[in-house]
Amino acid sequence: MGVINVTPDSFSDGGRLMPAEPDLPRILDTALAMLSEGVAILDVGGESTRPGAAPVPEDEETRRVMPVLERLLELDTIVSVDTRKPGLAARALAAGVHMINDVTGGREAALVAAVADTGAALCLMHMQGEPRTMQLAPSYQDVVAEVHAFLRRQVDACRRAGMADERLLVDPGFGFGKTLEHNLALLRHLDEIRVDDLALLVGLSRKGMIGALTGREVSRRGVGSAAAALLAAARGADVVRVHDVAETADALKMLAAVGPWPRTEGKGAG
Repeated sequence: MGVINVTPDSFSDGGRLMPAEPDLPRILDTALAMLSEGVAILDVGGESTRPGAAPVPEDEETRRVMPVLERLLELDTIVSVDTRKPGLAARALAAGVHMINDVTGGREAALVAAVADTGAALCLMHMQGEPRTMQLAPSYQDVVAEVHAFLRRQVDACRRAGMADERLLVDPGFGFGKTLEHNLALLRHLDEIRVDDLALLVGLSRKGMIGALTGREVSRRGVGSAAAALLAAARGADVVRVHDVAETADALKMLAAVGPWPRTEGKGAG
């Protein structure tokens, strides 16, 4: 999954594709480059959900996103919209979007209902709190168990709304109300977070945990991001959401050639 940010305040690219209005020629070039490098899903977002970000009014998010979606839907690929707003989700679905990527994990019944009435997919992400305050003091008794329990509850709600399992994905929400230690625990135990046989999506690209571990600024986290995607895929992630597509694709090709890594906990490093 390749990230297409159309926000002027994105943490990852500083509004490169959205200086004031969506730069459609540049966005299309970016999308085509991502597809040529191995992306299968384009994920378009018009609201930054970085730590500390303020909410964006729905009309403004719609203004940013809809022209981009309409252009990308002309391409032969899966198009997703990263939104937590039921109104925008419904409008995007009516335009033909294939997937809604919801950072609130389906907490808005209206958003779930909008997706349920179509054949589109829904990704349910875990987030403790909301973007403006989520990183102030994240706290869990058992982060792995609590994230899994939340995702299972939300999946069950979607099933009750009539959604089939093949239309649902779950995402543990790295960096969304989690400390570095929480994020590392989730990555180590990724196989325990999966809900039944549903697809597991992971977004680690360029995030603060990579900066904390490598000391790199956002623009220099490509290698760390590819390594994180590789670790996630080796632990069972079905979809990785990335900014640095070529590097990640190369890493995943190496993993595919070697095969799954054996679990070595308790067996020593030798």
